[in-house]
Amino acid sequence: MKGCWMSQAASPLQTGRDFAPPSVTQYSVFLDNKVGKLLDVVETLDTHADGRICAISVHEASDHAVVRVITNAACSAKLALEKGGFAFSETDLLVVELVSGHTLESLCLSLLTAELNIRFAYPLMLRPNGTPTIALAVDDTTLAGQILRRKGFRLLGENDLPKGYDSQS
Repeated sequence: MKGCWMSQAASPLQTGRDFAPPSVTQYSVFLDNKVGKLLDVVETLDTHADGRICAISVHEASDHAVVRVITNAACSAKLALEKGGFAFSETDLLVVELVSGHTLESLCLSLLTAELNIRFAYPLMLRPNGTPTIALAVDDTTLAGQILRRKGFRLLGENDLPKGYDSQS
């Protein structure tokens, strides 16, 4: 995982072999499956982190839940979760814009051609440019990023995410 001090932008002079696609950090927060626990996470991030929640996905079982969260200020969110005493892990995800000619179907076909598995995906609530945008966890982020870029998809990093709920650009 990249640290909070590292840049998320790839140098334009990097070769294809060294290409690191723009990515965002997802925090998977582990919770007891009890009433009010999701609100605790949301309040912690809204109150103590500098950014906003851009995407959220909840997966629950009988005794626990995993809340996957993407914010537009990952380092601040990480500090807030640590301060709040939450158990969590972090993962780098690709965020892909879906626009005319670059549909979910063509995205899936592009990754299938390279035999890359999509482990999970979910949409963003705050969408840059007002376009449908999806977060993807894949087997190989670098290879998937190279393939999607070659196919003309726009990949987004944390700096591309909207800064507020009323902002769509």
